[in-house]
Amino acid sequence: MNQEQLASALGLTFQQVQKYEGGANRVSASRLSQIAEILSVPISYFFADLGAGADQATDPAMLAAREHMQRPETIELVRAYYAIPNAQVRQQFLTMVKAVAVAGGQDS
Repeated sequence: MNQEQLASALGLTFQQVQKYEGGANRVSASRLSQIAEILSVPISYFFADLGAGADQATDPAMLAAREHMQRPETIELVRAYYAIPNAQVRQQFLTMVKAVAVAGGQDS
């Protein structure tokens, strides 16, 4: 299948398909799903060259952030934060939490 045929099946111009292929435009998840269906391949086909460790963070700060985000208390804190209906109160809460974190770091 060439770009013109794919574009026609997607209801796009072949130039748009060229932009997708060249990386000039991003492909949405729904569009990628359509492309996979038209080409009769699983979506994973488009990610085959990434390798098993491609999504593994190597930056220590990223690894620490990932670890923090997986903790139950982090999820509980985020849920509680978004349960506050008033945006101004949420902002005040965030300011307070940051101040407590800074103060806690000074005691160490």
